[in-house]
Amino acid sequence: MLNFNVPVVKSSTGEPVWKVLIYDRFGQDIISPLLSVKELRDMGVTLHLLLHSDRDAIPDVPAVYFVMPTEENVDRICQDLRTQLYESYYLNFISAISRSKLEDIASAALTANTVSHVSKVFDQYLNFITLEDDMFVLCNQNKDLVSYRALNRSDITDTEMETVMDTIVDSLFCFFVTLGAVPIIRCARGNAAEMVAVKLDKKLRENLRDARNSLFTGDNLGAGQFSFQRPLLVLVDRNIDLSTPLHHTWTYQALVHDVLDFHLNRVNLEEAPAVESSPSGARPKKKNKKSYDLTVADKFWQKHKGSPFPEVAESVQQELESYRTQEDEVKRLKTIMGLEGEDEGAISMISDNTAKLTSAVSSLPELLEKKRLIDLHTNVATAVLEHIKTRKLDVYFEYEEKLMSKSNLDKSLLDIISDPDAGTPEDKMRLFLIYYITSAQAPSEVDLEQYRKALEDAGCSLAPLNYIKQWKAFAKMASAPASYGIGAAKSKGLLSRVMNSGSQLVMEGVKNLVLKQQNLPVTRILDSLMEVKSNPETDDYRYFDPKMLRGNDSSVPRNKNPFQEAIVFVVGGGNYIEYQNLVDYIKTKQGKHILYGCTELFNATQFVKQLSQLGQK
Repeated sequence: MLNFNVPVVKSSTGEPVWKVLIYDRFGQDIISPLLSVKELRDMGVTLHLLLHSDRDAIPDVPAVYFVMPTEENVDRICQDLRTQLYESYYLNFISAISRSKLEDIASAALTANTVSHVSKVFDQYLNFITLEDDMFVLCNQNKDLVSYRALNRSDITDTEMETVMDTIVDSLFCFFVTLGAVPIIRCARGNAAEMVAVKLDKKLRENLRDARNSLFTGDNLGAGQFSFQRPLLVLVDRNIDLSTPLHHTWTYQALVHDVLDFHLNRVNLEEAPAVESSPSGARPKKKNKKSYDLTVADKFWQKHKGSPFPEVAESVQQELESYRTQEDEVKRLKTIMGLEGEDEGAISMISDNTAKLTSAVSSLPELLEKKRLIDLHTNVATAVLEHIKTRKLDVYFEYEEKLMSKSNLDKSLLDIISDPDAGTPEDKMRLFLIYYITSAQAPSEVDLEQYRKALEDAGCSLAPLNYIKQWKAFAKMASAPASYGIGAAKSKGLLSRVMNSGSQLVMEGVKNLVLKQQNLPVTRILDSLMEVKSNPETDDYRYFDPKMLRGNDSSVPRNKNPFQEAIVFVVGGGNYIEYQNLVDYIKTKQGKHILYGCTELFNATQFVKQLSQLGQK
């Protein structure tokens, strides 16, 4: 797209064509996790501006637009054509533009006499945000529209629900057009995920039937990674597992998302101001905000984002030590290079060391980049560690793991809730909700009253509990609660090892918990559908194949072979814990791939907030 919708060919001069990129907020969210400003510049983008900002005319430059086909955007594009802002216009719409809006643009171009300037109009079908090579989320701008709360409101009207479904289906359709594959769709019955499945099946079917304009034929199909075998799309509803999004976690990426402000691959940290003796009465210094991008290019992040936190702390330390050794080597060479007086010995050594120095100098950029990453992860990990220590998150994590795997508990839930030093009110609420969701029979009214009082004394709002109570009563009628892998009841062998005291990240008092790989409900569902195993959880799942001429709804899969590629999509919101669990699962399967997607990515704080809104009387 940035190359005017033609494949990139390295030109002999190596100079890209300079251009302006115009996007709306949706386009911005799609591009920002993928391309840095520097990469945009390498592709010839000199300026990147929001569509609805005041833009000056640049008459001799082509402009690439990347926007949603909304009413306001189309009006603004027409206005740009009238004022002849740019030399030529390449219009790319994030999802398909309607015929009537296209006609609006055409008539504006006619009246402004700029028809020849509109070089290309494309539907890009890119209405989703890619966060990792194997993870995507639908939208960020209007995520309240497709949030868990929106899907589970008791007062939602049918027309509102239609809008929500259409939004989700439009994005999923874009996703499969981009992937260049028509999936086989499986979903449970009687929930929002089923509604999505029915609509998506219909939309894919209609597109395949219109052979002339089908997006799944011809060139772009071979481009998909999965040319010969079709992927499986498993649509699951958030309601099959409400404990995981509330769970305190222990792996690096999920922790960053849980306790820090981490959004579209960028983490924002507040730096504590240096403690200087400021004169009394002086205004306290403002906290500095720093933001870091945690991207695919960050080797440390890629390697450790799924590791347990104590391991990450140790790796940061090791990286730092190896960096110091390299740095000392450069310093040592500098000293030898005759900077210390001109004696005979130094001169004979210079010739040997020139070669060494040359290699040291050429490794400098690499060294600086390494230093930047070490500093970044030291800051991020320290911020995470602060939270772990002040909120006793290791205690919560361990306790919840035991609840979820039904093992013996070493202390009573009431103790943790009423311990003023353990965690924030929200931490306590999360713990209690997990207990409530996972317990086979609900606590008696007397016990519940006791818990209620303890939670209120700890400063918790009980609104989320009201919603979960209704939900549990309803879910009980529908089906048995999801199990979290029985038999994980062995104690995890807690090694509380104190890290070497030289480390900057003092893990003292934080338990070094060893993770036991156990599949979460979503992973288990995927496993039985991908491997085509019989399983009471999934035997009743509906089966859609948009390529079959007659859409007969059967739950009998045609395909008896295990799938090589699967996409898991959670309707109602996903999280990094589930993503990580799937990544760990697929590592054990040779040659198979999984992609994880969700309507929105929320952390526990955001999820609790949605539950409160649902539970407010």
